[in-house]
Formats: sequence, C-alpha cells, structure tokens
Amino acid sequence: MEKYVPDIYQKSIYTINYDTLLSRGIKCLLFDLDNTIAPLREKKPNEKVKKLFKKLKRKGFKIIIFTNSPKMRVNPFKDELEVDCCSCARKPSPKKFLSVIKIYKYNFSEVAIIGDSMIDDIAGGNGVGITTILVNRLSKKEYPLAWLKRKYEKRIVKKLRDKDLFTRGRFYE
Repeated sequence: MEKYVPDIYQKSIYTINYDTLLSRGIKCLLFDLDNTIAPLREKKPNEKVKKLFKKLKRKGFKIIIFTNSPKMRVNPFKDELEVDCCSCARKPSPKKFLSVIKIYKYNFSEVAIIGDSMIDDIAGGNGVGITTILVNRLSKKEYPLAWLKRKYEKRIVKKLRDKDLFTRGRFYE
C-alpha cells in the first residue's frame, strides 16, 4: 500500500511550493497532462498554466510533460508551453521513467513527478524512487474505462486512511 503514498500532497499544481523542491535538489519536473495540467477536453494550455511554466523555467526547472496520452494530444501543450514531452508513457511502468532520467542525465533524487493518479503517477514514481507529488484532479471527465482505476483508487485511499497514511484533503509537503 505504501507505493501509493505520495511524498507531497497539494490541492493543485498552483499550490506546490516549488522553492522547497529546489532546496531539496529537484531539477526536473515531470507533469502529467490530463486532469493535472488541463481537463481532458481542453485542447491547449490556459494562460494560468503558461504563466506557471514560464515562472518554473525561470527558476531553472526542466519541465517535461509525462503522460499516457498520445502524441497528438500532447503536442499542442508541448508547443505552446515550450517544454519537452514523453507521450504514451505507460505509467506506472518504470520503463519510460528510467528512459527519461537516463536521456536527460538526472539522478533519481533530482526528479519529481506531479500528477492526479495514485495508480499511474504516484505508484510509478515511487516504483523508480523519485519524488512523488499528488494533486487533486481538475475534472471528473476522464477517458473511457478510467472510472475503473478511480474505483480502485477509492479503495486504496480508504485503506491508507484507515492506516493513517493518507487522507484526501489533508495537504502536506
């Protein structure tokens, strides 16, 4: 069960203390796309996301959109935000996590994943030993069959809450 517990839990990508991440040695941020950066049906990033990503790049972060979505979904975000991407990541599989870390020559301690899914983002990041940051999802609309993962995730959250390891709405760094 501990593989589903995030290192940090915040309300959204806008409430994360990025200065704290910098002070911990984080240099690379892997951002999930759907329901983390933007709701599923949005075709491009909004101004608030653009502003945040510009600020993060000025601070020195390498930003990579790291998503299970296909390239055609990711490209408008990649282009407008002027960041790199890894599409079809097959999270929680470690393969693309390890590939990105190797290609960009980061240590595991220098990378964090930010996402809305305990099953894909948090379990995947914990599986390879990088910092994991869970945020609340932006929308209830999801890809078909995603409701199965969410149903399983609800069970995970209940078990973690019963063990006092994680509680929805109790944000922490």
